[in-house]
Amino acid sequence: MTADVVEAAVITAVDATNFLTASSASIEAFKTANLLKGLGVNAMIFGERGTGKLTLARYILPHAPVLDANNFDELLDAIETNREVIIHRIDDVANLKRLIETILKYKTRVIATGGGRYTQEQLDDIFTIRLALPPLSERDEDVHVLIEAFVKEARVTLGKSEPFDLEDFVPDLSENAISLRRQVYLHYLIDAISENDLMGIMERFMVDKMGTSNDYRHFLHLYEVPLIRAGIKRFKSQLQLADKLGLNRNTLRKKIAEHSAYQLEIKES
Repeated sequence: MTADVVEAAVITAVDATNFLTASSASIEAFKTANLLKGLGVNAMIFGERGTGKLTLARYILPHAPVLDANNFDELLDAIETNREVIIHRIDDVANLKRLIETILKYKTRVIATGGGRYTQEQLDDIFTIRLALPPLSERDEDVHVLIEAFVKEARVTLGKSEPFDLEDFVPDLSENAISLRRQVYLHYLIDAISENDLMGIMERFMVDKMGTSNDYRHFLHLYEVPLIRAGIKRFKSQLQLADKLGLNRNTLRKKIAEHSAYQLEIKES
């Protein structure tokens, strides 16, 4: 994306209780949300984790309680005692039939979020409007706007002032905005991390995962993969990297093959 396009995306961005809109898809979703604020009908917001479903639901019903569908009894009680509710992760509801019956009985207005477990036919009785939020991989303009927002947030939270270099930055969109925010924070944290900090992180990661008879080899890739990746970036060739690591080239090739799932690419020389 060119700088002109990024600049245009930032100019057209709207902060709606943290729902940032720059792509055509998110702008249309925001227009629908504004329509829903005044209509008083029930709506279902679909999308992957981290696409902004709950944020948009809160924009539509800013004063409604947010209820996790996993807590079914609490959910039914809230529907009985509130005029409006937000049901988060409706895919996890224990008894959809009873939920629908309760909503219809008490005429409670509902905005729900979900990933699409239930069919349109199953939800037609209570949801008049269905709103889909595409993944961030299909919303390039939103990604750039979110990176800027997360950079500002991370700088304030972590007390950092360094610029954020986008030249080699490949956004992690595996969990949409969730993984992207985490990636931006890690970018700023990593510069200040000490060896003790790093070892503490590794210890916390491994302590609950240990327990087999082959744990040493099972966790060895956590050391070898980043070491080889760093060497690839710095030394550019197998011959130089093998020399710096004190390995012969065949041993290095074997280790690269063992960790092929992590896409360790290096030039032959």
